[in-house]
Amino acid sequence: MKKLSARRRHPLAAVVVLLLALACTGGLYAVFAPADKAQAEETSQSLAIDEGKKLYSVGCASCHGTGGQGTSDGPSLVGVGAAAVDFQVGTGRMPAQQPGAQVPKKKNIYTQAEIDQLAAYIASLGAGPAVPTEEQYSPEGANIARGGELFRTNCAQCHNFTGKGGALTHGKYAPALDDVDPKHIYQAMLTGPQNMPSFPDTTMSEENKKDIIAYLDAVNSDETVEPGGLNLGGLGPVTEGLFGWIFGLGALVAVAIWVAARTAKAKKS
Repeated sequence: MKKLSARRRHPLAAVVVLLLALACTGGLYAVFAPADKAQAEETSQSLAIDEGKKLYSVGCASCHGTGGQGTSDGPSLVGVGAAAVDFQVGTGRMPAQQPGAQVPKKKNIYTQAEIDQLAAYIASLGAGPAVPTEEQYSPEGANIARGGELFRTNCAQCHNFTGKGGALTHGKYAPALDDVDPKHIYQAMLTGPQNMPSFPDTTMSEENKKDIIAYLDAVNSDETVEPGGLNLGGLGPVTEGLFGWIFGLGALVAVAIWVAARTAKAKKS
């Protein structure tokens, strides 16, 4: 008893007891707390999927099938990912009003919370691109010059060199990009909606996508100064050629008529 009592009175006894207590507390937290958090996240995700399935049944199943397998009126949604849903529904393209060569952008009828629920349900059908974070699509700090090179190489053929849009075949068109949310531009590159090819990270890195977004933001900014004067809408050689044909050639014809009239008058005199 005396030996045990002496050990209890040892100067380091209190420190040892405190360390043991802290170790036990930390161990118990590590065992139970993460499990509770993971369980809460799993429950929240499950609820989002259930709510998304209800929204899907009402607004999407008639065209895409009850399980997203697709029908003659709409493609399969298995594996398209949450990013495609956020883009299509967030821009109002889906649900579509009527079939046609291309579904136009229109007013969105869903809240962002409902879009997230729809995206969660579609993502549960098959793995696909996730909704990008603001850090991924924010143009802040991106390389505008490199973005311009990438855009002119990969996108200008359809969208025009400043993103003003352009006509395609069979009633299709490349939409203007001057007022599109950076998140939706990123998602369009990631998922390739409608006639557009997709540019996954294996083809075009996140950094390069940000560069393109920064370029579009720069050339379509209200502060952008046109060094050549009137930009004719930024529509490129078609508009400029039409302007030259109507006004330039028209002026030459007018001058030719004036010269001929003066010559004829001079001969009569």
